[in-house]
Amino acid sequence: MRIRETNDYVIIAKLNKGVHELHEKLYPEYFKPYNFEDMLEYFKEIVYFPDFIFLVLEEEEKPIGYAWIEIRNYMENALIKANQAIYVHQINIEEDHRNNGYGGHLMDAIIEMAKSKDIHRVELDYWFDNEVAKKFYEKLGFKKYREFVYKNLSGD
Repeated sequence: MRIRETNDYVIIAKLNKGVHELHEKLYPEYFKPYNFEDMLEYFKEIVYFPDFIFLVLEEEEKPIGYAWIEIRNYMENALIKANQAIYVHQINIEEDHRNNGYGGHLMDAIIEMAKSKDIHRVELDYWFDNEVAKKFYEKLGFKKYREFVYKNLSGD
């Protein structure tokens, strides 16, 4: 197993399929169906953003998982102290490789990256109905410190 940084948007667009399809299944009112060509164009545009980092997890040189992370710099102001965090946008392991510890290895790599950059917090969020993500992050020791709520004004 190997984890490395990548800018290969083709690999990222392919590995995004599982997480995107889950989101679309849970929340079709927000997510479009997965379309490889659209994902390819999207990731081609953002893969070189300066604060974005993409990690790919390979087993026997075959990509089987990825993480999309961002280094966030929170500027000091009247309300908060300046601080940094690594924010996990997405993490996904191909379905036939799940429950083998690969997601944990990706999170370990993210935590090690944060430590190497002297960043003391890893942040993330997940959709409320995503029980798999909820259990995964709880198992890794993540704690809730904020909740995001909404009120739908369209009558639904």
